[in-house]
Amino acid sequence: MEPKRLLRSSVDRVIAGVCGGVAAYFVIDPVVVRILFVLTAIFGAGFIVYLVLWIMMPETPQTFQ
Repeated sequence: MEPKRLLRSSVDRVIAGVCGGVAAYFVIDPVVVRILFVLTAIFGAGFIVYLVLWIMMPETPQTFQ
């Protein structure tokens, strides 16, 4: 079995796929992750965390059928 990796989503994305990738990794709804990022951006360092994750997380490879 392949180990679980934290990857940006190439399908479930609004801006860069960071929230979709984090949600897929933790098996939760992406809307919950997006709300948490918005709240932390308003009240903390959420914007900087999002930018760092955008740069650091590789994107899921796209498969063509």
